[in-house]
Amino acid sequence: MLGSLVLGPAIPEIFLACAGMALLLLGVFQGNRSLRSLSWLTVASFAVTAVLLYIFAGWGGKVIAFEGMFVADSFALFAKLFILLGSAVAVILSMDYLERENAARFEYPVVILFATVGMMMMVSANNLMSLYVGLELQSLSLYIAAAFRRDSLRSTEAGLKYFVLGALSSGMLLYGSSMIYGFTGSTDFAVLAQALGGEPSVGLIVGIVFLSAGLAFKVSAVPFHMWTPDVYEGAPTPVTALFASAPKFAAIALFCRVMVEPFGEIASQWQQIIVLISIGSMVLGALAAIMQTNIKRLMAYSSIGHMGYALVGLAAGSEVGVRGVLIYMAIYLVMNVGTFAVILCMRQQGRLVENISDLAGLSRTHPMMAVALTIFMFSMAGIPPLAGFFGKLYVFLAAIEAGLYILAVIGVVSSVVGAFYYLRIVKVMYFDEPVEELDSPVRRELGTVIAVSGLFTLLFFLWPAPILNGAAQAAAALFPG
Repeated sequence: MLGSLVLGPAIPEIFLACAGMALLLLGVFQGNRSLRSLSWLTVASFAVTAVLLYIFAGWGGKVIAFEGMFVADSFALFAKLFILLGSAVAVILSMDYLERENAARFEYPVVILFATVGMMMMVSANNLMSLYVGLELQSLSLYIAAAFRRDSLRSTEAGLKYFVLGALSSGMLLYGSSMIYGFTGSTDFAVLAQALGGEPSVGLIVGIVFLSAGLAFKVSAVPFHMWTPDVYEGAPTPVTALFASAPKFAAIALFCRVMVEPFGEIASQWQQIIVLISIGSMVLGALAAIMQTNIKRLMAYSSIGHMGYALVGLAAGSEVGVRGVLIYMAIYLVMNVGTFAVILCMRQQGRLVENISDLAGLSRTHPMMAVALTIFMFSMAGIPPLAGFFGKLYVFLAAIEAGLYILAVIGVVSSVVGAFYYLRIVKVMYFDEPVEELDSPVRRELGTVIAVSGLFTLLFFLWPAPILNGAAQAAAALFPG
């Protein structure tokens, strides 16, 4: 078996890291004029990596490498495929934007590529040390991406806020990891799982709380959400699209692996933490977005709410719950990239506009774009038969099966309240008079992303089997018993 090779399970990550170094050298020699070609080469690297994943780390079984530091299983494969998809779309969305905004620098796709390597390492972490290395590789790359427009005060401010608060979260995560190591004598997930057969000590529980706090920051869950609205608004829009897709999927997948594999035996101890941050995220996401006028800030609060819904599945602490989380995040990723592709089309006289009021009368000036955004908004609100409804359905069913009835009820009520601000966008597009029309036509890359993600969201109910079966097999990898 290829997977039995020492490096076999990690060959996709090794290839992607080598591709990143090669593209960096190519960019150095060709200069900023190579941005578009480097971007397409980055997308091609993601596609090759996806193929390598199937060859070296396919479905079924669990292969461990690097002295137990790295694991390849169905759970990691499912998450990595969607991480690669989210990163590839973010690079495609950025090409036209960077050229129009005079920010065409060849480093951009390379930074996204290295962030993706970090995300892939995160979901394959089998040790607290490899977890931290992958997390920091992703975070350092994303700090650069957030502040990529050095001539923009908003972008620089976003990068600085993200960096300072990210450093704080890393410190909390490291402190939690050190406490876990101190009370168990190991950082290996398998050893930790064996060491937690009896009643856990108070020190270990405190360590898990700090570890959870560090991970909650990465998924922008309440009360560690404070960076999200400012960073989403200030970062370049393609970077915001990336923040809202691939890193969220990677962080939620890592959250699931860390909570279930080493600490699954003491689920009753950490379940309360997840329930609390889930409720806080759902409620804040539903209420805080109502007053927003900037669509990127609205999407930031929306993302906080959606992470709360995803954590409902994790709070269930069961295989059905993890399956619900994966289904939810897969659907959420596609809805988000489609929505941000529409936001990137919001230009008036060549300049980007971000206010919800700028969408007034879009149904008359750009009817197909209005239809696509309506599909995404209805889906995010959880209206059947769109894909977003099924995402919420599976996590709420998992909570009910686990006896978390109050959590499920709060989730449904929050979803109803949150539907207000999604429907308000539809009302603005279809019933308000246009003040100034958006530019046309829509660029081909953006149009393709909008069309594909819109069709997926609209027609998901016709053939959901690939996502449902893949998520079920991935979740089963975390519950081998």
